[in-house]
Amino acid sequence: MRQAVLLGDTAFFRIKAGANPHTRDRWGRRKQVDLKNAIAQWRVLRATLESHGVRVHVIPPVEDQPGLAFPANAGFRYADTFYLSNLNPARVGEREHYRRVLTELGLEVRDLACPFSFEGEADFIPVGDPSGDPAKTIYLFTYGRIEKPRWVPRFGIPPYRRVYGFRSDRGALSTLQAIVGNHEIFPLELIDQAHYHGDTVMCPFGPHQEFLLGYLNVLSPNSRAFLQGRLGDRLIPLSDADGCAFAANSFQITVQYHGEKQWVLLTPDGLTGEVYRQVRSYGVIPCPVNVSEFLDKGGGAVKCMLLNLGEL
Repeated sequence: MRQAVLLGDTAFFRIKAGANPHTRDRWGRRKQVDLKNAIAQWRVLRATLESHGVRVHVIPPVEDQPGLAFPANAGFRYADTFYLSNLNPARVGEREHYRRVLTELGLEVRDLACPFSFEGEADFIPVGDPSGDPAKTIYLFTYGRIEKPRWVPRFGIPPYRRVYGFRSDRGALSTLQAIVGNHEIFPLELIDQAHYHGDTVMCPFGPHQEFLLGYLNVLSPNSRAFLQGRLGDRLIPLSDADGCAFAANSFQITVQYHGEKQWVLLTPDGLTGEVYRQVRSYGVIPCPVNVSEFLDKGGGAVKCMLLNLGEL
């Protein structure tokens, strides 16, 4: 059994729907991907994961489903069952590809038994307890207003703006609670469309995943206050510079070094030295990876590019 992730082959990566603010320029035109650069960056991410002992599974590319490059939206694993997301219309065609690949990996795959939008571990984030007791793991469920993408007029240049909305509906909460049983779930509201998923805002890390990098400025005041009160000094607030650079879209891996565990946090490149200093102070080694083509054009960095399969 080894730590395992699912990556999506990027052979057909492009901006298809332009479904978040990072995918369009100021005039609303969909950005053009430098595919050669994207593939090179993806290969480095894969090699970095594998060099640290992570088992990497790859979902084959599908030409008309470029969103497969960001499999964190696929759903989430709980015990030996994988629950598929209720994806937004632009990406709903990905579901059956995830179902097939995850079933082949030996997981029981189920549909989420609710009608509400919900985009998996991108909006459902487990945070461990300092004691290391798995029974004390809590879940942070991030949601926002679901809106139909559209253009609306405004004063300024250009004289219009794009409404994107968010990806997970608060209505999914009761269904998620039924799945995780006695684990506490805390709903947190997102208010900045540039941070449309919770995994662009919060990242658990540490020996027991008990610490949390958090970009608080893009949460509602009530959600911000809750996190500060609930986690206390286990919460590490991110600056605007690091929050906008998707510092929270990082992923921790566990490695064995001379028989001892070490923890490595894969982060997007270009963060401030303060983030790296804080991460190191908690016994975790930061490891920057350049995924700029995915962040600048697709609105996703390290965590968006992988699905956490736990141990397989």
